[in-house]
Amino acid sequence: MSMRLRLMGACLMLSVWGAAPLHAQPAPVSIAEALQASSRSSDNVKLDAGRKPADVLNFIGLQPGMRAIDMFGANRYWSEIMAPVVGQAGHVTVWQPRQFLNEARQKEFADFAARQGNVTLLTSPFEQPLLGTEAYDALIMNLDYHDVYWQNAERKIPQMSPDAWLAQLFKAMKPGAVLGIIDHAANPGSDTREVVEKYHRIDPAVVRADFERAGFTFEGSSDLLRNPADDHLTNVFDPKVRGQTDRFLFKFRKPAA
Repeated sequence: MSMRLRLMGACLMLSVWGAAPLHAQPAPVSIAEALQASSRSSDNVKLDAGRKPADVLNFIGLQPGMRAIDMFGANRYWSEIMAPVVGQAGHVTVWQPRQFLNEARQKEFADFAARQGNVTLLTSPFEQPLLGTEAYDALIMNLDYHDVYWQNAERKIPQMSPDAWLAQLFKAMKPGAVLGIIDHAANPGSDTREVVEKYHRIDPAVVRADFERAGFTFEGSSDLLRNPADDHLTNVFDPKVRGQTDRFLFKFRKPAA
């Protein structure tokens, strides 16, 4: 081979190498692929059968490129699935109340963030969910909204105003953003704070009314997680029902500007 041909070949190879980024970011994956990832916590994988994450996220409408927030999500259950799906063009923020965040959880999440790259842990007092302004395209809140009606002196959780709390969520969501809310169902017509204190459940009608009053539009519900065998009269932490409660799934949207 002549010197001229060798030089032309070398230049061609350099131009090809230069066309690709040195550290290409992984492409988004499907929800099904994210569920099969070996990097997921084994404890979280065990929850899949009862939580039906693929069906839930498809119902909500999670898409690549979204900036999503997982409320009360320091256990990483949803973020381990959502972060690969939104990809490096998107981002997943996990908000955890300061009262519920210990050093072990923080370290576990820091290790996860170092591996995943497009996740962030955000914390503030439970009663002050400081989430920013028009920052998110999607939100998931799994089995926790009822605690906005809870108060506990030992855990330093004061009595809160659901309206004021939801005003912070409304402020944080982009116009057109979607929200998926899952919670343990309570029987209708009961005193909300008493039921939350006794059972850690909430009447679905109360949740819908709260979110609509905050300005969100109700887009539908799903029976994916319903369990008609649950009579709603057992505390959700009781081993007889834990992981098998009757749960409702609501979808809301912040109106477009």
